[in-house]
Parts: sequence; structure tokens; C-alpha cells
Amino acid sequence: MTSPALPDYAPVPRSALGPALNDQGYDVGRVERNLYWVTDGVYQSAFLTTRDGVVLFDAPPSIGHNLRRAVDEIAAANGVSNTVTHLVYSHHHDDHVGASSLFDGDVVRIGHEETRRLLLRDNDPARPTPEITFADRYTLEVGGERAELAWHGPNHSPDNIYIHFPGHDTLMLIDIVNAGWVPIYNLNLSEDVPGYIQAPATALSYPWKHFIGGHLGRLATRDDIAVHQQYIADIEASAREALATVDPTPYFVRYGENVWAGVKAHLDTVTERAAAPVIAKYTGVLAAADIEIFTTTTTFAIMQSLRLDRGPSGPVHP
Repeated sequence: MTSPALPDYAPVPRSALGPALNDQGYDVGRVERNLYWVTDGVYQSAFLTTRDGVVLFDAPPSIGHNLRRAVDEIAAANGVSNTVTHLVYSHHHDDHVGASSLFDGDVVRIGHEETRRLLLRDNDPARPTPEITFADRYTLEVGGERAELAWHGPNHSPDNIYIHFPGHDTLMLIDIVNAGWVPIYNLNLSEDVPGYIQAPATALSYPWKHFIGGHLGRLATRDDIAVHQQYIADIEASAREALATVDPTPYFVRYGENVWAGVKAHLDTVTERAAAPVIAKYTGVLAAADIEIFTTTTTFAIMQSLRLDRGPSGPVHP
């Protein structure tokens, strides 16, 4: 069988990469004091060691049993308990909490009330529902350590929460900013575009030095958030300009009765015109910016949100 011809892409900026993984395919590192993060190079999790046990934040299946290995490694090195007593869900998506069932027994599970509702709907045994839920804010205190959980409205998902570690100078917010990288398809497959666009500003309103974003190989900084915001703002500005300057008439004339073909041709042209300068500007700045479909689909999502969420979607018929 002949292998398909695969495209070449721009080199990944070294600044986008994190630490090398060990022989078992993970890295665990200290964030601040007794707060640690774990990555397999694609996904991230975090945990607090306390005098009363370990609090785990998310359990991505791609890391899976390496979460237990990471906890055991740190607990043994520091002479503390390796018993996971609490598990906090950032949101309901399986790719971030699909290994939750690996931690059973007396583990207390905590999440937003919408997380519980969605997990009951999905009925997935790999993602047991949280017993403790909250609407807006919840303070988790375990073994003298504290995490502040807050919901500031829908963004990537209806239930995605902010996890602040005030004693560790850290914020955890999943699936919004990929440190050093562009979002993948459709703003990291986000459900609420205005909420997603607003989320980095909300994140920056917290005091923190370290940012756990849930993906890829390193932690983020406040500068990473600012670069992400500028990338999104550039897409938004470019989409506004393209919407204002691309005349739909030729496409609808060309396709006549086939209205959807006219709509597709017009919106594809708007999207491509809006995405092109952003791809050019950020190639070499953010990893994978030159993978056209990522910026293009993100541009399409933002352009559609401009039309539908903010308006106008088009001129009002006289």
C-alpha cells in the first residue's frame, strides 16, 4: 500500500515545547510548593499533596494510569500520603476526565452542577458523577490547602470552571489557551464563542504566575495569555473586514437555484480572506499557526459568531 503524501509544516518554535517525557510517557513537575502538574505532551492534569491525602484535578485518559505513577513518585520522594481523597472535574468532557473511574473507593468528586447534569445524561461509567456540586463558587479545603472553584459562564463548554490556587500562585482553566500554540479546530472545539473569547480576560483578572491550560507540554504565563488574546483579536478584526468587503452577489448569481452553494462559496471566501493575514503573522510565533485548517476553522467560528451573536447577520430587506 502506498503511503499518502503528507504535507510539511513550519518548525515548532522551541518556546512552545515542554520538558522531555520519561520512559513511561509522562512528566511530573512542581508548579509551586506542593502543587504538581502532569503531562503526556498533549494533555495535562494537576494534583495537590496535603497532610490528609491527594487532591487530583482532572484525569485525562491519555495520561491514564500514569497519573497514579506520578502521584506515587511525588509522594514517595516527599514522604507524604499517596491516597487520592478528592477529584475535581474542570468540566464534563471525556478527554479530560475519562480516567476518573481509575480512582475509586472513598474519593470525593467535585464539579459544577452542570457537569453533574451532563454526566448523568451521558451515563458513562468511566466518568462517575460528582457528589459535591456548586452553582457559582466553591472553596475546597483539604489538609490545610485551598482551591477556589468558580463558574463565570459558559465558554469552551457550558460547565467549564476556573480553578484558582491562591496559595500556589496558579490558575487552572482548561481548553481555552494552549501555551505557545494556536487553538485546534473551531477555537478548541468550543461551544460558546463569546464566552471563549471573554475567558482569557477573566483569567487575567485573577492573581497568578503559573497557568495550567490542560493541553500540550508546558505551563503558560501571563504573556502567553496576552499573545493568545491578540491572535483572537486579529482574527476578529480580519473577519469583520472580510464580511464588510466580500460581495456575496457574484456567488448567488453563479449558483442560482442552488442557494446553499452560493452561501458556501461566499462564506468560504470570507473565511479564507480573513484567515490569510493571521496565518502569515503568527507562523513561527505560535506553533501550528501554519496548519491552515486550524486558523481557518477558528476564523469561521468567530466570523459566524460576529454575524449571529453580535450582528448584523446581513442587511435588513427594505
